[in-house]
Amino acid sequence: MILQALSMYYHRKEEELPPEGFEQKEIPFLIVINREGEFVNLHDTRTPSGKKLIARKFVVPKENELPGQNAWKATNVLWDHYGYVLGYPKSDADKDKEMAKKQHKTFIAQVQSLAEAFPEDPELQAVSRFYTSEHHKKVSEHPLWQDCKKINGCNLSFQISGENRLICQNENVCSYVSRNINTESDDDDDTAVPRDIKGICMITGERASIARLHPRTPIAGAKSNAKIVSFQKNMGFDSYGKQQNYNAPVSKRAAFAYTTALNYMLAKDSRQKIYVGDATTVFWAEKKHEIEDWFTDIFGEPARGESNQDNAAIRALFESMKTGTPPVEWSLNQFYVLGLSPNAARIAIRFWYAGTVAEVATNILQHFKDISIVHAPHLPEYLSLFRLLVSTASQGKSDNIQPNLAGDFMKAILAGTPYPNTLLSSAIRRIKAEREINYQRASLIKAVLVRNARFYKTNQKKEVGMSLDISNTNAGYRLGRLFAVLEKIQEEASPGINATIRDRFYGSASSVPVTVFPHLMKLKQHHIAKLENKGRAVNLEKIIGEIVDGIKATLGFPGHLSLDDQGRFAIGYYHQRQDFFKKKEVGE
Repeated sequence: MILQALSMYYHRKEEELPPEGFEQKEIPFLIVINREGEFVNLHDTRTPSGKKLIARKFVVPKENELPGQNAWKATNVLWDHYGYVLGYPKSDADKDKEMAKKQHKTFIAQVQSLAEAFPEDPELQAVSRFYTSEHHKKVSEHPLWQDCKKINGCNLSFQISGENRLICQNENVCSYVSRNINTESDDDDDTAVPRDIKGICMITGERASIARLHPRTPIAGAKSNAKIVSFQKNMGFDSYGKQQNYNAPVSKRAAFAYTTALNYMLAKDSRQKIYVGDATTVFWAEKKHEIEDWFTDIFGEPARGESNQDNAAIRALFESMKTGTPPVEWSLNQFYVLGLSPNAARIAIRFWYAGTVAEVATNILQHFKDISIVHAPHLPEYLSLFRLLVSTASQGKSDNIQPNLAGDFMKAILAGTPYPNTLLSSAIRRIKAEREINYQRASLIKAVLVRNARFYKTNQKKEVGMSLDISNTNAGYRLGRLFAVLEKIQEEASPGINATIRDRFYGSASSVPVTVFPHLMKLKQHHIAKLENKGRAVNLEKIIGEIVDGIKATLGFPGHLSLDDQGRFAIGYYHQRQDFFKKKEVGE
């Protein structure tokens, strides 16, 4: 299903994506020559993007993949890094100098081979003369060469002076690439492995030449040769005498299609990629739809200085769904989300979701309704997935987000299913560790509780809402409110106090209330006696009375609070604190 959906996306974007045998590659510098093979210029293709220079992407013959010690034996067609093109070593070490010589020799041999294959092609003959006349040595004399060699493994290609396209894009080169498209690069020297086997492709259902090796699709954190589909030889993964990817037959054409589509979405400048925890997540629709543009803004972390970009996208989504009935085409258009994570030389599928655009849009809106909670005016109206997840991680670092949590959370949002329970436990754990119930954690806890109530039909008479609810009689919620009021009394009795009861007693108060609250109630008498504003003292006592009366109705302070009630405790505390802030803002 995954590979098929990716292959379909390639065919949808076929006009924008490179043809079979080609790929898009960043080429920072072009060697410009004339038709006599003389060096003319070293052209810098990079353009400023913020503080960085970004190289232009060109459609070039697909990279030759030959890993290991024999990598120098394979080169790319009329483009490669400076070791191949110019014989420039990556360092001054003798072994790197020797390697550059080998690479350069391989590249020149291929140039001559192309020139011999197409003797009437003036451009290929010009490249050949560029080397035979040793004009390639003049490149290092150009002023821009200093910039070029500073780029590690800088790619170079050729262009005829006055032409817009690269030489590797001319008709004869395209013909050469097409003829050799089925010739796979080897990752080993085992000649016993058959190289051209025909079979039924699992993606297309057609009989075709099966790919022994699939192209690489590297993601963040993975090796450069990482692939979704790969089989290690002689490691117990072979069946019926089949080796490598013959165990999962995918045609060479289909393998190219799905990997090209995936690499397109994985590109640095792609808008169809976000990072969710340790997973690189890509998404696409069966047919073009604006949700492909919204998705990054909805779930990704806004760029620095663009804190409201997600708000605009979410508002647009709310607007499009305000009638409650999505357009018919939404229900027919499939939407896919794929989460990938590094796993040695392979890529692991962290999660996979397939549904209609209408389902996804509806479930996303429900998610934002579920996490919605009262907050300070200066904070964002909608919280990104990244911000929510980071709030559950130690030290607020994305690296500390629990494995699988991000993927499970994302899948629950898209499918409209209950959130993973680890969200609740993680948020509560961080609150106890850091003694802070912030906007993000309160949103998460509230969302988990209301969604669980919706799906599991809990026996709670009333679930937590967006803001303070004095009619909520749940013991956990009321105890959280009580704790907030007691802390407020302490703060007003001792202005500028460094540590409050929250810092000393929150953990035990939220889990074993009976051991803490009797002491806190006695301590309250001491604090409230210090208040100079007696009217204020009376008002606070009234709030405490209202809260405690509800608790007494449930047989007093409980000995233990369940995980869910610890969540309600946190929300009660948060709601009561926000209510105090609100009253202060309006001058009460």
